[in-house]
Amino acid sequence: MKLASFILDLDWQDAVTKIKRFISSYVEQSGAKGVLVGLSGGIDSCTVAALSALAIGGEKVLGLMLPEKETHNAKDIKHAKLVAEKFSLKTKMIDITSTLRTFYMSIPDFDPASKLCMGNLKARTRMIYLYYYANKFNLIVCGSSDKSETMMGYFTKWGDVAADISPIMDLYKTQVRKLALHIGIPKTVIAKPSSPALWPGQLAEKELGIKYELLDLILYGLEHFMNVEDIARQLGIEEKTVEGIKRKWLSAEHKRRMLLTMKLEYRTIGTDLRLSRNP
Repeated sequence: MKLASFILDLDWQDAVTKIKRFISSYVEQSGAKGVLVGLSGGIDSCTVAALSALAIGGEKVLGLMLPEKETHNAKDIKHAKLVAEKFSLKTKMIDITSTLRTFYMSIPDFDPASKLCMGNLKARTRMIYLYYYANKFNLIVCGSSDKSETMMGYFTKWGDVAADISPIMDLYKTQVRKLALHIGIPKTVIAKPSSPALWPGQLAEKELGIKYELLDLILYGLEHFMNVEDIARQLGIEEKTVEGIKRKWLSAEHKRRMLLTMKLEYRTIGTDLRLSRNP
């Protein structure tokens, strides 16, 4: 297998058609009135919101914007509104600063020096708002996690990855960028550095320690059972770089699984319990 950027190319219109069908079918089968997306202004959430609008109509898509004081970014809000206007989405903006402050003050032994704990709390707080409004308006929560970050475990468990469906989770970040361009997401959104916005100055590529263009090819090789040596040789990088990516991928498996339980009975939820829809 030849590892080059072109191997990540797809028939983008076909991908759009399949994703639209996936979203609309789930909404119909669930009996929901539409879709709710946490609209951050980043490429992933903007792309998912736009695809949802293309699938079921913008009037049935609610983009929930949840800014807060510590990571407030006027550019992100501007981009979210830009996409919402272009794809005729409904939007709602709620400042969650006071909610976060209440959490901080009410948790015994809260440590403001722990960026990771605070960041994960912030991601889970956002999800509380998303599911509250999804329940209130009978909407499904449409997640915006991509394949690169999911494989690397670069998300908060029960936080930003929590959703009813995740239409782009089988697309690498570089593929999401190309799909976004295909459906008309503004180039300023596509070109913007990715960030979970859990603390000031946070940048995804800086924390991952690698550019998505290279990361995606490494992950693609690992996904297709290529050995570390071949991947490193083809990409002209050190084997330890590939080994590091593989190690992160494998060590994050617990974050991608359903709740883990031990098998005690005949069939076990999450393991081998399957029920037919037929009588």
